[in-house]
Amino acid sequence: MTKPMPLKRSAAILPALALMLAVACTPVQRFHGYAPTDTELAQIEVGRDTRESVAEKVGRPVTGGLMEGSGWYYVQSDWVEQGWRAPVEVDRQVVAITFDGNDRVQNIERFGIEDGQVVALSRRVTDTGPTGGTLLRRLFGNLGRILPGL
Repeated sequence: MTKPMPLKRSAAILPALALMLAVACTPVQRFHGYAPTDTELAQIEVGRDTRESVAEKVGRPVTGGLMEGSGWYYVQSDWVEQGWRAPVEVDRQVVAITFDGNDRVQNIERFGIEDGQVVALSRRVTDTGPTGGTLLRRLFGNLGRILPGL
């Protein structure tokens, strides 16, 4: 027979369990990416600064335009995770710096999470191949189709 746990020991475990439960439910903030602040962007002069001077003042972005000569995009997202729930994006900042044909700054824009739009992606369905049975059924079904002359 096992002896019951003394009352002192069980009383000491309860606060520890309560602390672990509280820590597990505490929201965790995560920050991804980088977007220059308004103070940093104020250093950039439209029509005067070039790609190189922008890179020196605020750094190069992780994301650029798809076509050569297009703009630079700085993206920063702030997420909150709470317990077992899926992470929720609470803030997003996108700074777009566009350049003209001479690689001089043409425009600087900042977009927030409220400016975002849901984009419907094209959904194409690919044929999954033969249907009507499991892999073993298809393998054994081919055994009777072997021609002896081949």
